[in-house]
Amino acid sequence: MGQLTVSGRDIAYVWVGRDTGGQPDPAAVLLRRAGALLLGRAETELVLTHDREGRPVVRVDEATGSVELAVSVSRTAGLVVVAARRAGAVGVDVELIRPLPALALARRWFPPAELAWLGDRPEAGRAVDFLRLWTAKEAVGKALGRGLRDGGLRRLMPAPGLPLRPVPGAEPLRVGHPRLGGGLVLAVAAYTTAPVDVEMVQWPGHEMAAERNASVERTSLPVVVRGN
Repeated sequence: MGQLTVSGRDIAYVWVGRDTGGQPDPAAVLLRRAGALLLGRAETELVLTHDREGRPVVRVDEATGSVELAVSVSRTAGLVVVAARRAGAVGVDVELIRPLPALALARRWFPPAELAWLGDRPEAGRAVDFLRLWTAKEAVGKALGRGLRDGGLRRLMPAPGLPLRPVPGAEPLRVGHPRLGGGLVLAVAAYTTAPVDVEMVQWPGHEMAAERNASVERTSLPVVVRGN
């Protein structure tokens, strides 16, 4: 399999595949193919491991040292999404669009500025807007290597959209929402202050249009206690 065309641009590549829940793990299959394409090595030479901050990486061990490719994984409703970036840490998160108490969730978990922004949004699209903020926080947390710990839900996000936009705060982060379709919200984050492009990649047999079943949905959304 030939390499992807990689120019001097900083690019985060994203693959979407079916999550069958079987073996081999579909995420591992996508990670190895991403590593082979972006590192130009055989899949058998690749090691799936983690860096010092606990972020997943695809590594090649050589006589002169190791070469690592930053990667990230997210799953929802029978789908798996993998992101990879050669220039530094990356995070990805995907959520299935569905009805949810957006304002109640935001009131409990988000900073006041985001609650106010969400309250001003049209009610018909409020659940999607909430999920855009949520997936951005998840993707940024993965790029940092600490998830939503240390106040990740309270971390202020830029307005959803593209291109990847700077995250307010002292840390060099960008996040944005590439269009995915299929009733899904996708967020990609990169640890950098410079612009980052996002490219969606597909392989035959790993189409996005997998059958989705709510009974197998995987999500990190917390449950809102009634009355809160």
